[in-house]
Amino acid sequence: QVQLVESGGGSVQAGGSLRLSCAASEYTYKTYCMGWFRQAPGKEREGVAAIGRDGSTRYADSQKGRFTISQDNAKKTLYLQMNSLKPEDSAVYYCAAARSGLGWWSLLLPGMYNYWGQGTQVTVSS
Repeated sequence: QVQLVESGGGSVQAGGSLRLSCAASEYTYKTYCMGWFRQAPGKEREGVAAIGRDGSTRYADSQKGRFTISQDNAKKTLYLQMNSLKPEDSAVYYCAAARSGLGWWSLLLPGMYNYWGQGTQVTVSS
């Protein structure tokens, strides 16, 4: 099974940027759907951005235009570039992989993913 390790979290002021990385233990290109999720204290885990096995992407509405998901196949790494960060973006961010192909509507559903990283904390101050 694939193992995932996130990095790149930290503290930043509102309006700033961070880039999260997720290193996979095996190649995920065209094999897994990959996604970024986040969970704030007292809230349910929610989808942020995802890439399907066909390369299609999906973003949660609140992240459109601010976040960009990408993957470097040679490095077996998934990225999440986060710009114009807001205090409400503060959460633990998780990388996840789904072995099965997911339809566009399922890409941001946490329950569809089989493998998870340990998470990385993002804190945005106002």
